[in-house]
Amino acid sequence: MTGVSYGAPNVPAVAQLRYVQETLHGLAGDGSSAGDRPDDGLSLRETTFVVVDLETTGGTPDGGGITEIGAVKVRGGEELGVLATLVNPGEPIPPFITVLTGITQAMVAPAPSIEQVLPSLLEFLRGAVLVAHNAPYDVGFLRAACARHGYDWPNPRVLDTAALARRVLTRDEVPNRKLGTLAAYFRTPHQPTHRALDDARATVDVLHGLIARLGSHRVETLGDAIEFAKAVTPIQRRKRHLADGLPRVPGVYVFRAADGRPLYVGTSGDIATRVRSYFTAAEKRARISEMLAAAERVEAIECAHALEAEVRELRLIAAHAPPYNRRSKFPERMLWLKLTAEPYPRLSVVRDLAPDDEAYLGPFNSRRTAELAAAAIHDALPLRQCTHRLSLRRTIPACALAELGRCPAPCEGRISVPEYERRAVAPARTAMMDDPQVLVDALLARIETLAAAQRYEEAAVVRSRLAAVLRAAVRMQRLVGLTRIAELAAARRTPDGGWDIAVVRHGRLAGAATAAPGVPPRPVLDLVRATAETVLPGHGPVPSASAEETERILSWLDRPETRLVETSSGWSAPVRGAERFRGLLARAEAARPQLPSERT
Repeated sequence: MTGVSYGAPNVPAVAQLRYVQETLHGLAGDGSSAGDRPDDGLSLRETTFVVVDLETTGGTPDGGGITEIGAVKVRGGEELGVLATLVNPGEPIPPFITVLTGITQAMVAPAPSIEQVLPSLLEFLRGAVLVAHNAPYDVGFLRAACARHGYDWPNPRVLDTAALARRVLTRDEVPNRKLGTLAAYFRTPHQPTHRALDDARATVDVLHGLIARLGSHRVETLGDAIEFAKAVTPIQRRKRHLADGLPRVPGVYVFRAADGRPLYVGTSGDIATRVRSYFTAAEKRARISEMLAAAERVEAIECAHALEAEVRELRLIAAHAPPYNRRSKFPERMLWLKLTAEPYPRLSVVRDLAPDDEAYLGPFNSRRTAELAAAAIHDALPLRQCTHRLSLRRTIPACALAELGRCPAPCEGRISVPEYERRAVAPARTAMMDDPQVLVDALLARIETLAAAQRYEEAAVVRSRLAAVLRAAVRMQRLVGLTRIAELAAARRTPDGGWDIAVVRHGRLAGAATAAPGVPPRPVLDLVRATAETVLPGHGPVPSASAEETERILSWLDRPETRLVETSSGWSAPVRGAERFRGLLARAEAARPQLPSERT
């Protein structure tokens, strides 16, 4: 098809349409398909823009009211095509609009309707970035017209020259960002006249003037320009170069201060894209803005796949405690509930487990939830609650709990060590490490008693304690099941046909790799096993890694697409373990609002 002109744009009562195809300029066969959207990394010189301007009847976008469309397609400063037409709005044109634009009712009477014009306009927009001055206005009318007449809005990338001018030009240079003011400032060859094509051509000139100014702001690509037009802070603009040269691969990124201290550690499936997002208008967190002000460089650590990236992030946070990471991410803040190693053991909330600890439960994300679980055990079993270190050779006075029958008073020697072991310690050890049935039965009975007496608030407290102890038991038994395995190898199919491979030893990620599509995964796994980290077993439920790391691995292994390749021993859980109370736990948690610190 060749370009055809149906009269000059200002001839009244004629629908003007002039459409010059890119083939006239030797641009056919450039490798871009008709529906491709511009890539963020495309340079502004290589980007195809369609600059659009509408004249309307002045109403709100409702699918009608458009009286004229002007669109100019440009690339690299060269005009590729023009589309211009009057449009019959299907409604009267207000007199003040006629005075402003010169468009009369007689001019638009023989013009095509917007429904007839839309196919040509949408085709003209295909594969290009839509540019307009005050773009939300023009885009709103076009989107509403598509919705009214059954056309799919192509959702193109949009660049607003008014917003771009607000970022590029200061008040000292221009008093406002009106199109006429900007055209006069840049001394453009085309001046706006409140007619669509004239205003579109003026917007093209303004766009080129603004692009010429973007170089000093280190804005060279389409994605940079779109983000630059948004309301980013001066710090984000000044530091955006920190994202330059980062790899587009899974991994960990570390923002570092001038002295090399890690300020913030994060993970992403695409390091470059994620780091760039910190310098966009979407990033509004005050602490991140403060972090960017102190950051001087970004270090990228490439990883084989997302699981390795998550684990490396956790380890770096644990090792360096970056000041701008959320405190909930610090694994050393996990707490445990343990039975102390003494003649009359008691429950104690600790951060670390010693080799001689008899039994333990956890981990807990907060002291509050650990104390709730301890209260649940105390409700069900006669463990002493005092913190004295008792001696078998001398006694001390009993507390009020003994008088209330809540404690067997080992402090006064009322109970022997073997009897205390039988009545309190052994059941507590079993409930914490294996089968919590004794706790469940006692707590449910207490809840029923309180509810029957209409003491509902007290019953709710006991229910919260039951939920806390069951949640911790389920969590710990899952951890123990994995950490008891000396070595486990697993693989997960990637979308492109390759394999993500992980070698886990005692709950710790010891090795990771990716077998590319077409590469046999078994030799890759053998190589990972041969070079994987040596992990020696320790004590406790997570002897060789943080609880969070092991839980990330469990989550990855639980996915239906993950395949277990081999294990050095069976992966098991207690037959009568806490997992069988999952339903009860769900009902208990659903019956009350959950605090953020209680979620695992």
